Amino acid sequence: MKRFSGLTVRLLAFNLLLVFLPAAGLLYLDIYEKQLLETQERSMVQQGRVLAAALSVRETLPRGEVERLLRQLNRRLDARLRVVDREGLVLGDTSRFGPRLGKPPGPEAPPARRNVLYRVGAFLYDLYKRIALPPEPAVEPESPGSSARLEGKEIQAALSGRYGRATRVTPGQRSVTLTSAIPIESGGRVIGAVVVSQSTYRILQDLYAVRTAIFRVCVFSFLAAIVLSIVMATTIARPIRRLRDEAEAILDRRGRLTRGFRVPRRRDEIGDLARALEELTRRLEERLRSLESFASDVAHELKNPLASIRTATEMLGEVEDPRERRRFLNIVQEEVARMEHQLSEVAEVTRIDARLEAEEQVAVPLNGLLARVAERFRMRENGRVRILYESPEEIVTVRASPDRLTQVFENVLDNAASLTADGGSARVTLQRSADGAALVAVSDEGPGIPEAHRERIFERFFSYRPGDAEKRHAGLGLAIVKAIVEGYGGSVTAANNPDRGATFTVRLPASRTATLPRLQNEPH
Repeated sequence: MKRFSGLTVRLLAFNLLLVFLPAAGLLYLDIYEKQLLETQERSMVQQGRVLAAALSVRETLPRGEVERLLRQLNRRLDARLRVVDREGLVLGDTSRFGPRLGKPPGPEAPPARRNVLYRVGAFLYDLYKRIALPPEPAVEPESPGSSARLEGKEIQAALSGRYGRATRVTPGQRSVTLTSAIPIESGGRVIGAVVVSQSTYRILQDLYAVRTAIFRVCVFSFLAAIVLSIVMATTIARPIRRLRDEAEAILDRRGRLTRGFRVPRRRDEIGDLARALEELTRRLEERLRSLESFASDVAHELKNPLASIRTATEMLGEVEDPRERRRFLNIVQEEVARMEHQLSEVAEVTRIDARLEAEEQVAVPLNGLLARVAERFRMRENGRVRILYESPEEIVTVRASPDRLTQVFENVLDNAASLTADGGSARVTLQRSADGAALVAVSDEGPGIPEAHRERIFERFFSYRPGDAEKRHAGLGLAIVKAIVEGYGGSVTAANNPDRGATFTVRLPASRTATLPRLQNEPH
């Protein structure tokens, strides 16, 4: 047995997919960091331009005036500002005037990077960057020159009248330093430059905390996904696998049902599925038993005529009297005809069981159909039995095959007429019940149904007819009626009348009703 089913794997994959939602936030942090760096650079440039505009009103850059402006700005800025002249000499530096806003601490690592969870996440993220991402461009080293003189491409660009920028590693830290150089112009010429620099330490510190929080969510999500997958596999995949094992075990090597499904107590969809499978198995078992019983009944019913035929043929070889030989020959012919009749009805029952649902069904008005059946029986009985028919004022319609419905009511009416003595009557009544069903009652004036036989009259090959009339019937007529009616979702019942005879009631679900002309409603 496989340890993990396909459903378990799919559930785990679905749950793990949810883990990648917070994990995608780690990848988005690169974009977020770039946006923060761009925002920081724009802020630095804005500070430099303000200072450059303040110094551009003079034709020269006196050191005292520069230091005075820088001293006023120092405690209001979070970046380092320096002013250089045309030669790159530093005329003023805010770092000489004490701490500024947001001054980064020493080279000690931020607390977030000491976290074990962060280190694990950073290792995985660095591994992903090495495998999936292109290498990052190299960062320039610390700005060349001394504290008294600045050199670098950004300084040269500013002294040439252009905006200059550079990114360099911060000594002793993982952060970098952004440097922007803005030219100071006076009278159409460049007289110096403002150099603004700021470390990305604070941005990285915030990003470290965000990365730790996101990775913590990823870890908890991963653990929750595993736990949920195990729970779902236990409550879904394992019961389904148990149902599969039971389905394989209920059949023996010959394909016969050995037992049914165990009905669980759970009330969810899997419990419903198990109960549906149990019901399906039960009905299938009943069907198989019915087929086995039917085959046994057919074999039993054919034994009697075959025994009569065998006895008559044996006697034909022993007797010489022509009249006796003719009598035995008539017995053989009668039993052969009886077998043919039985086999034709058996074939009819088989066709009904196999093809009833596949036959085309149309809307059939029962009023006219019953009227035609009653008229044919009047002609057949030729006055021996009166056939009475009553129908309501509305047309009662059912969806079925007209031929099958004709077969149903002919069989029932034939049963009633055959049991009614000469001069008696058989009554056919059509009405609609309160719930819209069509009710057809066929009453006779026969001997009624003995109490011992009331439960068996619809069984196959069962026939109770006092006198010799029983020999002319195979006992399949009412069984055919029951099979057809139940195939259309209806029912058929039988009960004795209070005075004499019996009534067979056929109930069929009606499809619609309509008004019927009064002339067709009169009892016949």
